[in-house]
Amino acid sequence: MEQLEHLTTERENEKSVGLDEMSPLEIVTLMNEEDRTVAEAVRQVLPAIAEAVEAIAASFRAGGRLIYVGAGTSGRLGVLDASELPPTFGLDPSRAIALMAGGREAVFQAKEGAEDDAEAGRRDLQGIRLEARDAVVGISASGRTPYVVGALRYAKEIGAKAISLSCNRGSRMSSVADVAIEVVTGPEVLTGSTRLKAGTAQKMVLNMLSTAAMVRLGKTYKNLMVDVKPTNEKLMDRARRILMKATGVSYEEAERALKAADHQVKVALVMIRTGATAEEARARLEAAGGFVRGAVEG
Repeated sequence: MEQLEHLTTERENEKSVGLDEMSPLEIVTLMNEEDRTVAEAVRQVLPAIAEAVEAIAASFRAGGRLIYVGAGTSGRLGVLDASELPPTFGLDPSRAIALMAGGREAVFQAKEGAEDDAEAGRRDLQGIRLEARDAVVGISASGRTPYVVGALRYAKEIGAKAISLSCNRGSRMSSVADVAIEVVTGPEVLTGSTRLKAGTAQKMVLNMLSTAAMVRLGKTYKNLMVDVKPTNEKLMDRARRILMKATGVSYEEAERALKAADHQVKVALVMIRTGATAEEARARLEAAGGFVRGAVEG
């Protein structure tokens, strides 16, 4: 197992050696300066992120799932991203899953020892009946977390796409994965606290992976979230305004179209743009593979 001192995320940050003597403004200024380096670190690995996006989209097209696997902060970020895909993109919750070392309770209360069980990563994927058409994204700042490594190895064994997201170069996870994303964020302001820059980098990459994959699947029209599920008044209002932006109709017209489309924004949009009935609009969307642009321009 790799020694911690060899990991850049565990090294001491020379800029923060006097952290305990700094004023509040000095502390947050330093943290802000360090955070500004994260986006550049992510930019360096955009080709690998794009490769992972296409792999995830391919899994979805094959009827597979996106499965995040992590521990600690990394695992919680996976939970956050997976939980937001259904309301934002109308994705069936069973197709975006997050597995956390230590189980659901570990999301709210740390169970640090759980991450050391490599077999648990394998068992948890077996528990959800991992298939070859699924995509597994292992998330670990160090790149060496046994729970995540075990999960990625099992994914490779059965032919599922294995993607790693770490913040150290040449990590153990990377050697296992089909696609390795290594965002090298360097030493933290608080030595070893990877919920800071490393966590920020992981959140940025997960945003990219899921959002870009959903765009590739036709879950947007232009830059509008046309597969949003209007399950509360805020989202109902958003759905109406999406239709207004996309078609130029009034608020009232958008509301009527939504009702006629059973509150499916995509269907309502195609109805307005083409003059089709709800049934005809659904048929157009199906023929266009779910892409609104194809349904209204084809």
